[in-house]
Amino acid sequence: MTQDPQSLLKLANSFTKNTLMETLDIEYVEVGEDFLVARMPVAPKVHQPDGVLHGGAMVALAESVGSAASMMFLNAKEFYIRGIEIAANHVRSMRDGYVYAKASLLHKGRTTQLWDIKLRDEQQNLISAVKLTTIAIPKKK
Repeated sequence: MTQDPQSLLKLANSFTKNTLMETLDIEYVEVGEDFLVARMPVAPKVHQPDGVLHGGAMVALAESVGSAASMMFLNAKEFYIRGIEIAANHVRSMRDGYVYAKASLLHKGRTTQLWDIKLRDEQQNLISAVKLTTIAIPKKK
């Protein structure tokens, strides 16, 4: 990691303005050598009609944190990062509080990256297990 963690988090959070991440109140809160953590408040705007966290909101959180992590750990000045495949297994519901998503790097290839993303509640209960594949597309010079 070339920058200090707080500078990286500040930079990552600055990119969320006027995006889905801002709409869902996603905030990047922790970064390490090969992981990034984001959190999202669980409130009515991310609920299903019966009052539990919507699976689509969980997948949006997972793809957001995995894609942001790819941007951090690759040279984002040279590449566009896109999610190309995502698979989620929702194992527990929740109604309120924060859901945390930790994206950990499983494979860092030159073209594709594989992320293991675990979503947990504030008590560390597993809410969803997600696998995300991202691709690095070279920017034209």
